[in-house]
Amino acid sequence: MDTKEIIVGIDLGTTNSEVAAFYEDNCKVIGPEQGPRMLPSCVGISPCGAFFVGEKARNQLLLYPELTAESVKRKMGTDEKLSLGKEQYSPEEISALILRELVQWASVKLGGPVKKAVITVPAYFSDIQREATRHAGELADLEVVRILNEPTAASLAY
Repeated sequence: MDTKEIIVGIDLGTTNSEVAAFYEDNCKVIGPEQGPRMLPSCVGISPCGAFFVGEKARNQLLLYPELTAESVKRKMGTDEKLSLGKEQYSPEEISALILRELVQWASVKLGGPVKKAVITVPAYFSDIQREATRHAGELADLEVVRILNEPTAASLAY
């Protein structure tokens, strides 16, 4: 597969996120070899300072809410900072960690680096929120080919 032309589709969700690509003559949702193909949109930091994304972060939410960020999509495009321990992060920085995890899943499944993505956003997102989403993609080392409204993506899939 020519990895230069791979463009994944990412649903950067409020609660869960997914990544999909067209391969093996079909469009498929990509996930780890074992487990669900949906990534909880949570980022956590362990008490010793290591970042983790997804299920592990969501599992620590009740025990260490001050070390966990969730529902960050609602804060996209704002100047609000999210605290993870002693550090402050922008919504874009937290979203970039989620995007990196999804891209890692895709890279493993597709057998090469993924550098391009289409990211979906709610139809009500403002231009500022769309730009913040694009910036999160860039922070995740992605070329964001397009920001697409979720209803538009749904109609194209149908």
